[in-house]
Amino acid sequence: MKFINLKQNAHAVLTFRKWGRKNYSTFLTLKKAIVISVLSVVYLISTPVIAAETLQDTSDVKLQYDLDEIEVSAQRSPALYSQVARIISVIERKEIEAAPAQSVQDLLEYIAGVDVRQRGTEGVQADVSVRGGTFDQTLILLNGINITDPQTGHHNLNLPVSLAQIERIEILEGPAARVYGPNAFSGAINIVTTQNKETSLQAVAVGGSFGFFDGNLAGSFQTGKVNHMLGFNGKRSDGYINNTDFKELNGFYSNQFDSEKGTLKFQLGLSEKGFGANSFYTPKYPNQYEETKTLFTSVKWEGSGKFHLTPTAYYRRHQDRFELFRDNPASWYKNHNYHLTNVYGTNLNSWIKWLGGKTALGIEYRSENILSNVLGEDLDEPKDVPGEDAQFTKSDVRNTTSVFLEHAAYVNNWTLTAGIMSNYISGSDLGVNVFPGIDVSYNVSEVVKLYSSYNTSLRMPTFTDLYYDGPTNIGNPDLDPEKSATLEGGFKLNQPFMKGHAVVFYRQGKDIIDWVKNENDDVWQPQNLTEINNLGTELQLSFHLKEKFKRNFPNVQLSYLFNNLDKKEADFVSNYVLDNLKHKFVGSVHQTIHKNFALNIKLVYQDREGTYTQFEDKVAIGEVEYDPFLTCDAKLSYKNKGITVFASVNNLFDVEYNDIGNVAQPGIWIKAGVAYKIDFK
Repeated sequence: MKFINLKQNAHAVLTFRKWGRKNYSTFLTLKKAIVISVLSVVYLISTPVIAAETLQDTSDVKLQYDLDEIEVSAQRSPALYSQVARIISVIERKEIEAAPAQSVQDLLEYIAGVDVRQRGTEGVQADVSVRGGTFDQTLILLNGINITDPQTGHHNLNLPVSLAQIERIEILEGPAARVYGPNAFSGAINIVTTQNKETSLQAVAVGGSFGFFDGNLAGSFQTGKVNHMLGFNGKRSDGYINNTDFKELNGFYSNQFDSEKGTLKFQLGLSEKGFGANSFYTPKYPNQYEETKTLFTSVKWEGSGKFHLTPTAYYRRHQDRFELFRDNPASWYKNHNYHLTNVYGTNLNSWIKWLGGKTALGIEYRSENILSNVLGEDLDEPKDVPGEDAQFTKSDVRNTTSVFLEHAAYVNNWTLTAGIMSNYISGSDLGVNVFPGIDVSYNVSEVVKLYSSYNTSLRMPTFTDLYYDGPTNIGNPDLDPEKSATLEGGFKLNQPFMKGHAVVFYRQGKDIIDWVKNENDDVWQPQNLTEINNLGTELQLSFHLKEKFKRNFPNVQLSYLFNNLDKKEADFVSNYVLDNLKHKFVGSVHQTIHKNFALNIKLVYQDREGTYTQFEDKVAIGEVEYDPFLTCDAKLSYKNKGITVFASVNNLFDVEYNDIGNVAQPGIWIKAGVAYKIDFK
């Protein structure tokens, strides 16, 4: 549904070119006068005349209005961004284009509630967590489908799509087991790709420091009632220091068939990457190397009847080869590590709208399987590794069945959403687990909304947690699953020129899994820490000064996260859990300089708790604290019709820093590129 909001009051007039046929279309018309027309001339007459010089400004203003009307994946039944009583950060397409980032990982750095601990740059590998959680506690979805890797969270963001093919990214902060199932422990990130109905072709080429090149080619077209999108991406770099080179290839196809009875969606993605992994997993052996291959596909039907049925089936295959020595191996080193995970699942979600609100009921079955030469139980007979002169000798299987029930009610200025997830996990002695949750909000006015929520969640150990044995690691097959309960509350502010939120959250975690060791030890092992609680606050304000002052002022966004972990003193060193970000500040300025020129500047300050074992010449020399650091990224772009030319710089001040101990991040990195899009009428 497309609309222009002409007045920001209770009697606002909405002008439609066509009815959107969305689940929320009726909701948007409450307390508003409606004008519907099929003639584009009516749209033009009802819109103020805008000079060519201010076209960029009006685009920014329209963006802030439309955000509230985005349908987000935060409930079992469809919900608008403005309806959800949770904190959801949405990075829209225009923000993606404006940001000085070339990967999803880099883009997520600009969200205060998200901690991105990069090993390899430009999407090679990064551990992403939300609100002080670990990288294994964040669920990753592609178009609403779970693509989380059961081997390790290190592979969760091995995506078959590039930024050029992404429409938006939704970050749900806090546990979401009753919506997505187990492993949505501290948050969930949903990556939504573009599905255009118009025929178009887009090419993007970017080059930069350290032999960097990123090329994208994507097109959309229609055959009958089916919309198609096909995209290819290649990325490479020589590396910013020794053994940080990489090569990556991606291919992604999706289609959508619309009919009166519903919509059928299909997606298929392939990804291959190889990269130098300098000190990724241990600085004792810096000459590491890794190759991964990912295949993902899903099919989904969204019924449009009174009783909405949405069946989904999906499959993800991930193959990994890890080399502790890229070349010149030690005499004792015999084999690389080989892993192959196959994950398949099916679910059926249904919902109905009635006088009492919207009620949803669903069931999901998910099977996680691994073949490996280091992870799992011994196989009766070895199996060949596809494409390699090696064999798998171990395996494991884990099946999860989950049932969901949720109801959403909208009464006057109140919104109430309550739900429960119950599941059974094979191979465990947990029995049936039950995880309830409730979200409540109250609209004090059109400007201020109060909200509060209470949600619970669970996370099963990864196969790496359970089984991985190596020169500096030893698994723990006796690990229990993690459990948590989170209470949060705050308010949201929504004005035409100023938007934001303030929230306080408290999470009580039990049996939290962390890789730990004694200070003088060289071997890490995962353990269940009895209890770790965290108390934090998050603040965000966006100022759309152009709308307020009707002049060429910049748009400014400020956000801040404070997160304190309550932990008892212990005689061990933490590798992940206790190294949380205690302070994170993000400042963003977007300025239209002149006509089609725009400048986007990002400042990110991070202060991390905890320590890491510092190495020099492959020898541990003691524990040191993480140093706080401030980075600055900037992007200057020129856009005219279908062509965009831009130049960007990351780490403008050439700051030396690391997200993970001993893994150095690059200094100043300059890139420049061009994008060209053709729309075929």
